[in-house]
Amino acid sequence: MNSNLNWIAALPELALLASACVVLLIDLLVPDRKRDYTFWHAQLALFITLCCVASNWVMPSTLALNGLYVHDTMSSVLKIAILLGTSAIFAYSRAHLVSRDIFTGEFYVLALFAVLGMMVMVSGANLLVLYVGLELQALCLYAIVAMNRDSAQSSEAAMKYFILGALASGLLLYGFSMIYGATGSLDIAAVYKAANSASVNKTFLVLGVVFTVSAVAFKLGAVPYHMWVPDVYQGASTPATLLVASVPKLAAFAFTLRILVQGLQSTVNDWQMMIVLIAGLSMVVGNLTAIMQTNFKRMLAYSAIANMGFMLLGFAAGSVEGYASSMFYVIAYMVMTLASFGAILLLSRAGFEAEQLNDLKGLNRRHPGFAAILLITLFSLSGIPSTVGFISKFVVIEALITSKLVWLAVLAVLASLVGAYYYLRAVKLIYFDAPDDATAIQPERGPYLLLCANALLIIVWGVFPQWLISLCTKAMSLS
Repeated sequence: MNSNLNWIAALPELALLASACVVLLIDLLVPDRKRDYTFWHAQLALFITLCCVASNWVMPSTLALNGLYVHDTMSSVLKIAILLGTSAIFAYSRAHLVSRDIFTGEFYVLALFAVLGMMVMVSGANLLVLYVGLELQALCLYAIVAMNRDSAQSSEAAMKYFILGALASGLLLYGFSMIYGATGSLDIAAVYKAANSASVNKTFLVLGVVFTVSAVAFKLGAVPYHMWVPDVYQGASTPATLLVASVPKLAAFAFTLRILVQGLQSTVNDWQMMIVLIAGLSMVVGNLTAIMQTNFKRMLAYSAIANMGFMLLGFAAGSVEGYASSMFYVIAYMVMTLASFGAILLLSRAGFEAEQLNDLKGLNRRHPGFAAILLITLFSLSGIPSTVGFISKFVVIEALITSKLVWLAVLAVLASLVGAYYYLRAVKLIYFDAPDDATAIQPERGPYLLLCANALLIIVWGVFPQWLISLCTKAMSLS
């Protein structure tokens, strides 16, 4: 890698920062009746940033800004996924925000700054840079969760999220201080070299790893640091939940990989066992608890806990194939999450939130298209063949078997079988139960077509996954 003061590597972040500031100014100038301008300018900001990421794709891997920032294939792929996912979130959420009278510029500005934090997390090559990106993302998400000030549930969810998030940030900083004390550097490349030297203080380094892994598990919502996930998913408005549940997982994956794999690979025997324990507990606790839920959003929250456990199995494998499988899994999970929460958003209307599982009763009679979309999404989440959910689970299990962790692969399969129960229960409500309300559903045309494309992507990647798997493998090989 080249190491120099190369601002071109950070061009997407600079473009997004400038665009977000412009969106903020535009929102101050337009009257409420023209709030659509803010929405379209936010989408334009994402498009401009996407073009900058695409233009940087042909650049060789670069360690820029005096070693603080990295541009590589992994960062480009994840940034594109984050930007496209955020654009879909804006499209799904627009009508919901309008009907609840919370269609304000704050949602879009805060979301754009949260995306900026995610992009910094993806490309950070220094522990403090990674921390700044993490906190920028987190502070914006806290505010978005609390944005519906008329809802006591949202306020409570935001308070829990903020307090527990602050605790996790403290753990992370303490872990970083231990790593700095052991290695004498905050640059990930220098940490890697120092950690492999014979003179490093192993005690301080391992303590740093323990605190860092604990904080990372909180950000992913993995057991035993998962207590905030169901409350935030259920209490926040559905647009806020969709934002929290989807694209930040990509940034958290990159954050974990930069620190544990690129910086602390020499301590793999220490953090690998922690990852195995966290992943196993997340799959078991997440799937078993989801069975008891009657709230659809809360069920998806426990499903997210289980899925993050499954994603961490790739790190437990400790190989390039394992890391590539985790990257593929987290991208696939984002697509499935967009479809599931997007359907909830489009099924809701003023005075009615489609959040209970019973709200799905007889959906096939009211709108066969929505029923088919949810069928595809739920099948994918449960790991039914011909969907991207099946392929993503398969490549993770394959990596575990290759790494001789057969018992963990068996546990993953058994956990998936348990998880299939509550997904198929929702399918049963959709197709075999009589609806409580037989009124026909008339979704807005644009978001509905996007949701159809979202569901189609789940099938396409399930049938033709090889190009994305190859791209993830290439990204891990070059990182």
